[in-house]
Amino acid sequence: MRQPLPPLTAIRAFEAVSRHLNFTKAGEELGMTQAAVSYQIRALEEKLGFPVFTRKARQIELTENGKQLSQKVIDAFETLRDTFDDVRKNNDCQLVVTSNTTFALNWLASRLTHFQMENPDLAVRIIPYGTLERPEFINSDIAISACYAPPKDWCRYRLVSASFTPLLSPQLADSIGGIQTPEDLLKLPLIDPGDHWWKLWFAKAGLPDVDLSGRPDSRMGSQALEANRAIAGQGVGILTPYFSRQALETGLLIQPFDIVGKIEEESWYLSYRPVHKHARKVRRFRDWMLGELKKDGALAEQHAEDLQPA
Repeated sequence: MRQPLPPLTAIRAFEAVSRHLNFTKAGEELGMTQAAVSYQIRALEEKLGFPVFTRKARQIELTENGKQLSQKVIDAFETLRDTFDDVRKNNDCQLVVTSNTTFALNWLASRLTHFQMENPDLAVRIIPYGTLERPEFINSDIAISACYAPPKDWCRYRLVSASFTPLLSPQLADSIGGIQTPEDLLKLPLIDPGDHWWKLWFAKAGLPDVDLSGRPDSRMGSQALEANRAIAGQGVGILTPYFSRQALETGLLIQPFDIVGKIEEESWYLSYRPVHKHARKVRRFRDWMLGELKKDGALAEQHAEDLQPA
């Protein structure tokens, strides 16, 4: 049966003293007093049952047993230092972002190259997740979430408000002679009619009793996919105009009404654990993203409960 290791603090002290052959210098490296280092060495020797150093008037020397231990212990600690250095360097150079699919496809995909040009030392890995999935907050440096609020103790920033309104292709609108009133939308297929945004929007448009239960249902799980269906003329999507801005500007989609619903609780957030708040890569990405949204005029109002120490 193998014997348990001596206390790690004592082994660490032995490794430092073995390199310096000096208790004072070892203590300076370890942030310990000479007396504390001497105590750890005595504790190690008591645990081992033999001395590892010979004390002389002005110097110390390794005993034969100490010499056998010394090089292997020094090599082991050097391996540990190299391993930690390698992992730190890899971590510092890679940014892992868990992102809601809509944000990943309709925002990050077209802009990420600008961030990487400004930060060539960072490799960004995007892990998208669907609307019906709960984001894996804990397994990333940064999370971009929608529908699920970030953990209460996380640093978090509201990115884009959850606004919604019907969007459709002009060809689909023309197929019924145009859209004049909210009731006209009911003449057309609705994409994901089970989405609660539909009921909320129709109520705001003055039709609180609309029954959508008999319509063919589907759940695309992403506004990006719903927008593609709307562009293809397959139905009317209930979408956030900001994420379909390019399609609206090019005429692939039209917004027939200025009536827009909003649910702040379902906004898009950028968040990260407090332990990451001083990480250079996290701060760079956060500042870049907030700056881009501010330039677009799309950055949501930051509520007091969302402002965490940065």
